[in-house]
Amino acid sequence: MALFGNKKTDASDKKATPKKEEVAVSMKDLYTEGSTKTVKASGAKAKKQASANDSYRVLVKPLVTEKATNLGAHNKYAFVVSLKANKISVAKAIEDTYGVKPLKVNIANVSGKKVARGKIRGQRKDWRKAVVTLPQGKTIKIYEGV
Repeated sequence: MALFGNKKTDASDKKATPKKEEVAVSMKDLYTEGSTKTVKASGAKAKKQASANDSYRVLVKPLVTEKATNLGAHNKYAFVVSLKANKISVAKAIEDTYGVKPLKVNIANVSGKKVARGKIRGQRKDWRKAVVTLPQGKTIKIYEGV
């Protein structure tokens, strides 16, 4: 008994949606420099576009300190990155954002300082620092307007 009409639903009325083609891609293929394989699945293409657009989630902000500024003389730049970021994701985010492929990425976990404001004691957030080494002659303009 239908409450909102007399229309019966059966299996013939429902349209079968075709399943998208899934393609297995190994991790090695994703991170090789000159990969010549092309993936034709729409899901993989959407995933690649999403990773390019998510570089702002990996790079939180450039680290502007005296020590980080002095690293610029050695073609190194420091960034505050997400706690979930790894070296590969940081390198891809730098390439997507600034158009320069880094030679090396070093990551360090920095623990938050213990602070006290009167009787109240607490701790600042833990964060993650990435130092990116660029090829000779390549630069990033991150200190504009600072």
